[in-house]
This record gives sequence, C-alpha cells and structure tokens, in this order.
Amino acid sequence: MKTGWIGLGAMGEPMAGHLLDHGHLAAVWNRSGEKAKKFASERQGVTAADSPAALAAEVDVICLCVSADDDLREVVSAMRDSLRAGQVVIDHSTVAPATARQLAADLAELGVAFIDAPVTGGVEGAKNGQLAIMAGGEKEDVERVRTVMDSYARVMHHLGPSGAGQSAKAVNQLMVAGIAEAVCESLALMERLDLPREPMLELLGGGAAGNWFLDKRGRTMLEDSYQTGFDPRLLLKDLKICDHLCREAGFDSAVLAQALDDYQRLIDGGETGRDISALYRIKSRQA
Repeated sequence: MKTGWIGLGAMGEPMAGHLLDHGHLAAVWNRSGEKAKKFASERQGVTAADSPAALAAEVDVICLCVSADDDLREVVSAMRDSLRAGQVVIDHSTVAPATARQLAADLAELGVAFIDAPVTGGVEGAKNGQLAIMAGGEKEDVERVRTVMDSYARVMHHLGPSGAGQSAKAVNQLMVAGIAEAVCESLALMERLDLPREPMLELLGGGAAGNWFLDKRGRTMLEDSYQTGFDPRLLLKDLKICDHLCREAGFDSAVLAQALDDYQRLIDGGETGRDISALYRIKSRQA
C-alpha cells in the first residue's frame, strides 16, 4: 500500500523507517525540508515531497505525526485539495478527541477516511517497532490499513468511533504522569534516607514496584542526566487535554492536579528540551 509520511520528529523518523523497511513508504514531508531531503537521500525508494499537497497526490495512505492540534489542522488543510476518495489519513499525533472528530467529519465529505491513532511506547518503542496504537474511526478503515501500522507496532486495537483513540491516549497519559510522580517521589525519599542506590534499584525493579519508567529512567535521574526523550512541554499539553476530558466527564483526579502543577513548574524553571524524568529535580528539592 503506497504510503506517505508527514512529520520526521523523534518518533516519526524511526516509524517512517520501519514503513520503508516493510515496503510501504513512497514519500516523506517535514516542515524542515532539509530533514526530509536528508531522510530520502539516505534511503532508496523514497522521495522528499515539496509540500503536504504533493505528498497526498501520489500516495494511498497518509500517516501524520505532528506536535499539536493546530499543527495537525494546518497540515490537513494544506493537503486537502489533493486528497481523493478512497484515501486514508492516519494521525499518530496526540490531540483533543474533538479535533479528531472534526477532521474525520470534514474529510468524510471528500470520501477520505480519517483514523485517530495515537501511540505509546516512547522513542525506544518507535525505534524498535514496538509501539502500541490506540485507534478510533470506522473499523473497516482501520482494518484496511492494519498492515501499514503493523510495520511499527507491537499491538494495535480499534477502540471505537472517531476520537476514541485520543480519549484512550488521555487515559494513558494520566497513568504515565501518575507513575512518574510515584517513581520520582520514591527515589527522592530513598536518597533522603541514604539508602544505597544500586541495590535499591535492583530490588524495586524486581518486585511489585517494577515498571518501565523506573527501569528506563531511574538510574539516569539519580545521576542527574536527562537525555532528550519525551519533552515535558508535550506531556503538559497532553495532560491539559486529559483535564478537559475529566471536566467533561465529571471525573476528579488527584494525580492529574498534581502532575499539571508539577510539570508547569518544571517548564517555568527552564527544564524544557529534556525528558519528563526531569521531574525528579522538583521532587528531590522538595525532599
């Protein structure tokens, strides 16, 4: 299935690479044209499109992975005149469910399917082709492009109509934030109690407290090293989407309130461009 990719960020580039490895990728576009040209020049069988419209004109499936709602609307608008009935747009960005529903309704008028398909698994999951995909939209449309998403996913589930994927991602991000809060606070307490780091990391990781965040970020946090991973600004954006959904549902979350405050403080303190594990700096100061 001839596929185009828009958005070659930290997640998008390795995902596009897996698409190419599986024989699906035909063209790429990125806001930074040089990045798209570099990607295409280093790989056979893929071209760098001049615009989203040019990309849309030559493929059957368009995959998107951009930062926020406005970016997504801008890209879809830019390629709208080149879209044709029968095409499928797969959006791997994290945006508001309402945005997904709006775009799905708009593109349906052209006979174009829109699937909101946010991912979880981090940059590591993208590089290893082991992402989990939460899909919203028409089930038959999702099944039609399953082989495309299987190129970079460990698991993919259709969860309901348009917007369901984004609602699921909000649930995921609430859990991510809660785990980060718990791990960072616990390690700060561990340091305050002067417990030995390496034995404690092995014990915590090997028992009921074990989790991905502790395993992948525990040691680096204690070393005050925060390699670029998931930018705190993006998590805060996601948590604000979750906050809006919670208000709509009449659902109160203590975790969400704490995480919103902590990540706003983190960003206000200049900890942008780092991984969300930089939250540990706040917790260690509190301790």
